[in-house]
Amino acid sequence: MKLCRVLGTVVATVKHPSYVGRKLLVVQPLDESGKAHGSSSLAVDTVQAGEGDLVLVLTEGNGVRQIFRREGVAGDHLPIRSLVVGIVDAVELQ
Repeated sequence: MKLCRVLGTVVATVKHPSYVGRKLLVVQPLDESGKAHGSSSLAVDTVQAGEGDLVLVLTEGNGVRQIFRREGVAGDHLPIRSLVVGIVDAVELQ
């Protein structure tokens, strides 16, 4: 799981059927100090996050499949690897 900042949304007129009705976000991974770390990527939103939000992104395919399976979607063949699973209220470091 990664801590990321939402940079914006992606609109695609033509896309794989698995993405129909799903919001796509551009997310930027952050390091422990909150600075950009690595390349941005796309993630499917499940929590109604918006631009500027600090989010948790699940980037492990098996976990993503399990989440969709619980929602009644046959997740075995979904081409989705990254999923926004939470909006972060605060981060505390010691």
